[in-house]
This record gives sequence, C-alpha cells and structure tokens, in this order.
Amino acid sequence: MLYLLLGLAILIFLILVGRAFVSADPKNLAATLRKIGGWTAIVLAGLLAVTGRFGLAVPLAIVGATLLGRSLPFARSFPGGFGPFSGHADKSAGQQSKVRTAFVEMLLDHDSGQMDGTIIKGAHAGEKVSALDVETLIGLAIHYRQSDPQSAQLLEAYLDQREPEWRQGPQAETAGAGGAGSRDDAGGMMSVDEAYEVLGLQPGAAEDEVRRAHRALMKKLHPDQGGSTYLAAKINQAKDVLLETGG
Repeated sequence: MLYLLLGLAILIFLILVGRAFVSADPKNLAATLRKIGGWTAIVLAGLLAVTGRFGLAVPLAIVGATLLGRSLPFARSFPGGFGPFSGHADKSAGQQSKVRTAFVEMLLDHDSGQMDGTIIKGAHAGEKVSALDVETLIGLAIHYRQSDPQSAQLLEAYLDQREPEWRQGPQAETAGAGGAGSRDDAGGMMSVDEAYEVLGLQPGAAEDEVRRAHRALMKKLHPDQGGSTYLAAKINQAKDVLLETGG
C-alpha cells in the first residue's frame, strides 16, 4: 500500500512539473518548480510518517520546508541539524550583493558588511577600489558626477565606509561631492536579474527569502545606522522589483 501511495505521489509530481513547463512564465519557472518540489517532499514525508518511518520522514520534511523557504522548529533540536537542510533558510557564508553602474561594480559581503569593487571603465579599468588611494577615488567620484551620477554615488558609498571623514577634505568640498551621496533615489530602471544580484539571491528565490534578505541588508546599510543612502535605495528598489514580478 505504501509503495502504491508513493507511486501515486510521484505521478502527481510529474504531471505538475509537466504543466509548469507548459504554462509557467519562464521568469517564474524556477520558483514554481521549487514550490512543487517542496510540497511533494512534504506529502511524501507525511506518508512515511503515517507508516512510522520517521527516520526518513523528518529529513524529507525538512527538504520540503527548505524548498518552500519555510522553517521547521524541530529541526534545530537535532545536533548539527541536517547539513544544508537544517530547517531554516539563513544566508550561507560568503553570500554577496552586487551593484553595477556604468563605471563601477561593487560587492557587499553579507557576513562582514564590508564593500569592495572594481573600476570597469576608464583610466583605472580593472583596478580594485581597495587598491586605489582616497584622493584618487575622490577624483573619480568628481569625474563620475558629470557623466554618471549613479557611479559617483556608489563610489562615495564605498568612501563613506572606508574613510568616513573624506567629505570634510578640501577636494570633496570643492566638488560639492556631499550632495551626490545624500540622495535617496536609486535612479533608473532595475531588471529582475539585477534585483537578485543586489539582494544576493539566486533566481527563483521565494517571496519570504526576498523579504529576509532585504531586512538583513537594511540592518547593515540603513542610513539611520550610518549606512549608505544610495545602497539602501537600491536594496529597497530590488525588493520592490522582485515582489512586483512575483520573484
């Protein structure tokens, strides 16, 4: 009887997957498959639990909950959890957010909250911003303000973290650079792919993963916490884009 129920569950799963491929929007296909796989795993776990096979049911239920982006309270009670399926969708070590403008690509490490990036266009193309001195970076920000204000804001956000007193220098004052960093407008349209990069998520992430990543990043970058107004606006924009498109 158990094998009959398992076979039926697998058949239903295959039918649902087939329908997903035929009818789903390509942008939402990954999220749809995650949900189907998650619920299928939970149903199979329930069938195993009914027959007393808890050793298989518990890990399978955790897999299903992880695919659905949900948490199983009992999972944390097991020493060490179940590896990658520990019942919660906390960010993994080394997770990064990426923001790219016309002249700069900046990475934010979620664990440390530190930024580093690369100049991608112009005289310093290919160089790490961490390898350039503050005076050079200020000069680049001044130049970018005329040609691409978003690049200037991103570079100034990095300077705010690396050298918080830089705005008090004569070069910054002469350029009036403080104004570019004070805007809260992320500016421009943002694609779905870019929104995933800004939040450090994989395409197809569930809605609660989007909200969780947004909250975690805002704790580090909110202006009230001394963070970057520009990056906070980017993070808010990324969340809005993904929630409006359904992830």
